[in-house]
Amino acid sequence: MGKIESENEVLAVIPARGGSRGVPKKNIRPVKGKPLIIYTIEVAKRCEVITDLVVSTDDPEIRKISTNNGVEVPFIRPADLATDTALAIPTIQHSVRMMEKKKKTVYDIVVMLQPTSPLRSVNDISESLQLLLDSDADGIISVVQVNNFHPMKMKKIIEGFLVNYEKPPVENPPRQLLPPVYIVNGAIYATKRDTLMKNDSFIGKKCLPYIMPEERSVNIDSILDFKLIENIISDNE
Repeated sequence: MGKIESENEVLAVIPARGGSRGVPKKNIRPVKGKPLIIYTIEVAKRCEVITDLVVSTDDPEIRKISTNNGVEVPFIRPADLATDTALAIPTIQHSVRMMEKKKKTVYDIVVMLQPTSPLRSVNDISESLQLLLDSDADGIISVVQVNNFHPMKMKKIIEGFLVNYEKPPVENPPRQLLPPVYIVNGAIYATKRDTLMKNDSFIGKKCLPYIMPEERSVNIDSILDFKLIENIISDNE
């Protein structure tokens, strides 16, 4: 994708805390020889829609890796925003406040790029941001179509009996009969600045979908996911 001319100020935040209950040091665990976070740093740096890029972390090792790869880490994330239960919105709000103070500006768009989605492309970021900039929506979030985990194929157990989570058009329906359903894939959360800072939301009242293919939608949460990612990258080499 070529350069997109825009007068908008766009802040990209890569949130990467040091702790991880599932996989220790997940954000810097090697994937095909380089730390996981580098995959997100590399595509974000190549996205010309982004004005400023920052890594939010509480971890000295992540900070060193980030700065060595050309990304600003001008502040350390507070401890209360680096726990297992810390939420994304206050973490990104903290980054916005710190960067607006440092840069003496007010951003138009804020985008969160989680390191655990290493397969998103530069075009994914650029296209989603441009869609948001060209619309009257409050935010845009990346999604992937659900296939085998469609809600009409899911069940609940009530009083010991199996019941439909959502009633399908016919019993045991083939996938082709089911209406398209999407799930957030974790790759891109972009929002108008005031929606995030004043309304405490990525979504707002109107949120656009950015539909991504399954092969770029793997979100790392386990050792098995790391193995899957390495296989996908190897296949694309």
